[in-house]
Amino acid sequence: MSSPKGTREQPVIKVVIVEDKSWLRENLEKEINQNPHLRCLKTYPTAEMAIEDILNVDPDVVIMDINLPKMDGVECVRRIKALRPELRCLMLTVYEEADRIFNSLLAGASGYLLKRNSSEELLEAIQQVSSGGSPMSSSIARKVVDYFNTLGAQKSETDLLSPREQQVLELLARGAAYKDIADQLSLSIETIRMNVKHIYAKLHVHSRGEAAAKYLRSRSLGGR
Repeated sequence: MSSPKGTREQPVIKVVIVEDKSWLRENLEKEINQNPHLRCLKTYPTAEMAIEDILNVDPDVVIMDINLPKMDGVECVRRIKALRPELRCLMLTVYEEADRIFNSLLAGASGYLLKRNSSEELLEAIQQVSSGGSPMSSSIARKVVDYFNTLGAQKSETDLLSPREQQVLELLARGAAYKDIADQLSLSIETIRMNVKHIYAKLHVHSRGEAAAKYLRSRSLGGR
């Protein structure tokens, strides 16, 4: 039977995988290629290989592990997004810590899935990411909601920051590297490091992801 007039066949979503475990790469590739709407173009065991080749392959979605041999998956996402801002990245990992979740999202990941999720959930997540969605494992989504709910019960600590520290925090939240922040603010990298140290102390955080989350929460509260 021919397709109804005016309808179009669903385009195939092109996928690449960045995962250091060969057996998992092979299983993921097989599962993806069994779906008629998906096609795995290539797999990479390291972040460096993916970054070097990503423009040649031209995928729609990247499935990214975090714990890779040298450069980790979070930094790989950040660099890939710099090369191809429109490319969708889906983290697939065993890590559930808030720090890794927020660092991944700040780097540009569109979704965050745990490896214990079923293959059906992964295939659905790939399609959601490709169409502009942000799929997350239920436990990850709960952590994100709980984190922001906790921040909502607190007075905005970003008010304690100096104007210069607020400038630095805003650039941190946008994912800027220390060197870029220093260049934009006409300061030395050492001064930026000192500002970041003061920011972490005042906000009671230990990472860029946590600091950025508090910054984003303060912005949402201020916009009410």
